[in-house]
Amino acid sequence: MPEGLVILLPIVSLIALGHLLKRIGIFAIGVWRGVEALVYYLLFPALLFGTLASRPIDLGAGGTMILVGFAFMLAGMLLGLAARPVLSPSPRSFASIFQCSFRFNTYIGMALLGGVFGADGIAAFALLAGFVIPLANVASVWALASHGRQPILHELVRNPFILATFSGLGWSALGLPLPDPALATLLFLGEPALPLGLLATGAALTLLREPRQKKLVAYFVAAKLAAVPAIALGLAALTGLQGEYLVAAVMLAALPPASSAYILATRMGGDGPLVAATVGTATLTAAFTLPLWLMALGL
Repeated sequence: MPEGLVILLPIVSLIALGHLLKRIGIFAIGVWRGVEALVYYLLFPALLFGTLASRPIDLGAGGTMILVGFAFMLAGMLLGLAARPVLSPSPRSFASIFQCSFRFNTYIGMALLGGVFGADGIAAFALLAGFVIPLANVASVWALASHGRQPILHELVRNPFILATFSGLGWSALGLPLPDPALATLLFLGEPALPLGLLATGAALTLLREPRQKKLVAYFVAAKLAAVPAIALGLAALTGLQGEYLVAAVMLAALPPASSAYILATRMGGDGPLVAATVGTATLTAAFTLPLWLMALGL
């Protein structure tokens, strides 16, 4: 069996388990909301901060990867903007679904890179994610805040991913030591972030039931899972990326949107069901597209 499939199977299994547990109703709905909030506000920010703050930033080796990341993220945003004149979604629908053309499920990405390259893969993915997550979150919050007429700066300074990312990068750039007890605490908090995040991803899976929105969802799923990774692979080939940096760039581009896109949309008055349906459809589709991109990378 190809190595990529071996690594994907436990990831897909956890997502499927989360969906199954949600469907059979072992836990109350409030439990899943609590898990989502716990991962979003505490566990994953701790993982992000701990990973970035405890590791020196090697911009010499990862700088090209970061530039490629910015390029394909901007390409995804342009593809998202193109949906407005082509498909004419309502302002609320567009503001909500726009983020699905460039946001990515970091839980799946971390698990994938860790399975292929171990700690080096996690470090490469964290470095890239650390730089592009602020860009993704700023664009996502801007679209929703503009629609909802909410103060953009107010939303940005409260976003836990942005706070954790910039804090971790700043801590590392300043060369500040991270005391062992603090690092151990962050590691303890970060360890359950990935499995709980994957379970929560499965629990949030839903399919679109409104025929009038199917074209919109199909467009964004195709843009995120096919067009954006193809652009990333082309840019990586042109710039000579190799090893974990190559895989981190292409895999980040090929990931489905994160369930946090749904959380952000609902918390900012957007169309939560539309985003949930897009994330769910993309996540299910990614079970078939991710192995193809792994094969294209020789894995």
